[in-house]
Amino acid sequence: MKNLSCSILIALSLQATGQVKVSHKLFAEVLQEHVDEKGWVNYAALKSNRLKLDSYLNILKKNHPNDSWSKNEQLAYWINAYNAFTLQLIIENYPVETIKDIGSWIQIPFVNTPWDISFIEIGDRTYDLNNIEHDILREEFDEPRIHFAIVCASYSCPRLTREAYTADKIDEQLKAAAIDFLNDPRKNKIDANNPEVSKIFSWFGGDFKKQTSLTEFINQYSKVQIERDADMAFMDYDWRLNDQKTLN
Repeated sequence: MKNLSCSILIALSLQATGQVKVSHKLFAEVLQEHVDEKGWVNYAALKSNRLKLDSYLNILKKNHPNDSWSKNEQLAYWINAYNAFTLQLIIENYPVETIKDIGSWIQIPFVNTPWDISFIEIGDRTYDLNNIEHDILREEFDEPRIHFAIVCASYSCPRLTREAYTADKIDEQLKAAAIDFLNDPRKNKIDANNPEVSKIFSWFGGDFKKQTSLTEFINQYSKVQIERDADMAFMDYDWRLNDQKTLN
């Protein structure tokens, strides 16, 4: 408990003195402690030991990005915010079999899904997860690789990494996330002529095709190169919770 308190006090002290705009150190510690190499989360342990996560979320709530922040600082903030608040949403409702079990029993897209629950208080605004993903990350940043970094707590989602995103490493981290996701046979089955890729590439196809074709985008990160005239199919999305308890 002493080490835990020191870690939190140091993070809060740095924040208060302005030495960093936002320290993501506490979130990195949460990920190291509760996420394994496969990206599965020990939600039971996190729910019973949530002090670090709550302290990190309080840092995010009190330090909203502004124009004095670099683009990379803002991008790292919002990716981490999406992932951290998703963890909070899960543990507030755990145990659940899927994130889609949270919220109204009858769910209407863009009205009352888990991603439309307004529970994220940052500064003087209240957000939902869709606000962060669509209104901020997709709208304000020309960066399709965010789709490999934000994790909606599901099996078919990208792997939740064991490190927080930081401004000084974010391009390297996003590249690593893209490579990891594209070459994970649980998420994509890349074949030169008959590839089956994540439904993410169907849902957000326009994000990946702004500068190039979808095939060319994927080939930047895939070990197996897809032929230009290949017949591409999209895999079904598996919404099972990315929970160590059930997936390991």
